[in-house]
This record gives sequence, C-alpha cells and structure tokens, in this order.
Amino acid sequence: MGGGTELGRVRGLGSAHAGAHHWWHQRLTAGGNLFLMIWLIVSIARMPGYDYTSVHGWLHSTWAAVPMLLLILSVFYHFRLGLQVVIEDYQHDEARVAAMVVLNLFTLSTAATAIFAILKVAFGAAA
Repeated sequence: MGGGTELGRVRGLGSAHAGAHHWWHQRLTAGGNLFLMIWLIVSIARMPGYDYTSVHGWLHSTWAAVPMLLLILSVFYHFRLGLQVVIEDYQHDEARVAAMVVLNLFTLSTAATAIFAILKVAFGAAA
C-alpha cells in the first residue's frame, strides 16, 4: 500500500512531508507583514515631522522599536521562504546548495544589520 515506486523508495525520492509547514509559515508571515506594514504606514503618517530628530525620537520609543523589530524579522523570514521556493524549483544539483547558502547568508546579514540599527537607536544612541 502506497510508498511510491520501488525505484523511488530505493533512491529516497518522494514526499518530505515538509510542504505544509513551509506553506503555513509563508501565510503567517504574509499576514504579519500586512498588519505590521499598516502599522508602519499609519505611524509614519502621524509623525509631526520627517526630519532626522523626529524620526530618531520616534524610533527611540519602545512602542515603535518593538514593532519595527517584529517587522524586520517577519519580512526577512518571508523573503527567505519565498526565495527558497524559487531556488528549489529552478536550481539543480550543486547550484541549489550554493544558492541556498548565499540566500541564508544574505538574509541573515541584512536582517542582523537592520536589527542592530534599530536596537542602537532604541537603546539610546545620540541623535
């Protein structure tokens, strides 16, 4: 019963049973991104000014820094999930492994840079 073809079982081909997990994470991050981006747009629209001092003061607030951190985490995780699907669909063999390594390094380094910048301002870097 089930299990695919004999050759497929020998080669270890078939369902990895991870597709639903990946799909669900994409949907959750998309929903989170929607709400957090709406928050960001409304917050920026309500700012009294858009000069450096005003934006710095706004991001210095806990009520701005925490959602910004959540937005960065959600956006970059969603970005990684989406590009992983593209890489898995269109790259093969060693190129797939190399592309995944580059994707993970790029996502981690850019997200870490954004998080560092937000934390630096939130914890009191001089304006």
